[in-house]
Amino acid sequence: MTDLAVASHGLTKRFGSQVAVNAVDLAVPRGAVYGFLGPNGSGKTTTIRMLLGLIAPTAGSHHLLGETMPDRAGHVLPRVGALVEGPGFHPYLSGRDNLRRLDAADRTATARTAEARIGDALDRVGLTAAAGKRYRTFSLGMKQRLAIAAALLKPRELLVLDEPTNGLDPQGTREVRTLVGALAAEGATVLLSTHLLAEVEQVCTHVGVMHRGTLVAQEPLADLRSDAAPRARVLTDQPAEAAQVLRTLGLTELAETASEASGQLGAVAPEKVVSDLVHAGVAVRGFTVEAPSLEDVFVHLTGRGFDVSG
Repeated sequence: MTDLAVASHGLTKRFGSQVAVNAVDLAVPRGAVYGFLGPNGSGKTTTIRMLLGLIAPTAGSHHLLGETMPDRAGHVLPRVGALVEGPGFHPYLSGRDNLRRLDAADRTATARTAEARIGDALDRVGLTAAAGKRYRTFSLGMKQRLAIAAALLKPRELLVLDEPTNGLDPQGTREVRTLVGALAAEGATVLLSTHLLAEVEQVCTHVGVMHRGTLVAQEPLADLRSDAAPRARVLTDQPAEAAQVLRTLGLTELAETASEASGQLGAVAPEKVVSDLVHAGVAVRGFTVEAPSLEDVFVHLTGRGFDVSG
């Protein structure tokens, strides 16, 4: 348990007869950037709310930074920064004053360093120039940045960020990814909930995939990729004939277009595929073996597509 920043066992949440989260066993290593990935509505935010003690689980248990929750919440939560379900601030206060108010309410924060810490947090999210504007004039992206700044008012051992790039333009999205990488390099563990594959591919070391309230996969990102079967792709002007050869060899998930046929290799050797294609008289203009994309892996796990933008 001590080498995990987040650990849960059988974490479950029911709302009446509906099971929103079903027996989730999370294992987030210390120092990891853990991509908590899944389509919208898959149970990610409900899980996060249980982890942080915002709602009580129906069943199961969990620990944050080695401490039992919610029994040790008062001890562990000051070491955790969080952004959950979008920001909430006072509209009539400036961005800087909102952070001052939050910091003043934190009994574990040091008042004499408040202005320096607030300034640093604003700088890290690119809001220094806009810090004096009232929150109600902020765009959605600026509000999201301010919420991230609030999570960074003190050094944190664990950061839980729920869709942190929501509302950001491409440049802002890139800046948040860079920030997440920098925080991890400084020793923080980051639990990054998202439905954007690009965020996972570029910054995450580990992945957990949610689907309909169930954790369907959890492992290092490199292992998740290697677990999936490679795909053979044949460029030819005889795609139907090529597909028949692939089918005979036992390749699965066959697909055809006007200029190619493809299928998952499984245990079939690539050279065997080429040999049989030539023997069958199929004119092969090109042959490649491709590792599945992250999108392919997740579509296979969940049976539905993801937003791959961002």
